[in-house]
Amino acid sequence: MLDRVITSGTFSLDGGTWEVDNNVWLLGDAREVVVVDAAHDARAIADRVGERTVKAIVCTHAHNDHINAARELADLTGAPIRLHPADQVLWDQVYGAEVAYRPLADGEEIKVGDVTLEVLHTPGHAPGAVCLHCPDLGVLFSGDTLFKGGPGATGRSHSSFDTIIASIRERLLTLPGETVVHTGHGDSTSIGAESPHLEEWITRGH
Repeated sequence: MLDRVITSGTFSLDGGTWEVDNNVWLLGDAREVVVVDAAHDARAIADRVGERTVKAIVCTHAHNDHINAARELADLTGAPIRLHPADQVLWDQVYGAEVAYRPLADGEEIKVGDVTLEVLHTPGHAPGAVCLHCPDLGVLFSGDTLFKGGPGATGRSHSSFDTIIASIRERLLTLPGETVVHTGHGDSTSIGAESPHLEEWITRGH
């Protein structure tokens, strides 16, 4: 069972603030669920979870718009927050040492219901950015690493265009072309739809 909750709020970094809509993804079955990116509205996410157990709140990265409901959702559900520790510098801007998380590792497997998510460390948009690949369902949760139309933004602190291109080329475009890519914002796409455009993105530089 795959579900999406769209929440709205703000993203702030480097002294700027922008209005954003975020995709919060729920993956699981009738008993348990993993939440991907607890953004903006913990109550709306908890309402969609219902009576199910939240096995984990997985953060694809620690920009505030992807984690700003994580503490409240963890309090509501008792679920652990999971984050790649390379994003500590961004986590500290929101929560610091007040809120603990369990570190994610590249290659780690998270089982929920009868499917498995594999953690892919894909730095570039953020140092600890990860994508979650579910080969059982043929889907990828890409956070802000890959969108319909190109890579995530790399013009702000703790980001790198060359690094995100390497992550996309080596970790994502090697997945089956029919893999559906569920993004952190906006519409879903597929690996096959995006892979022919890699050189265009490199040429344009974003």
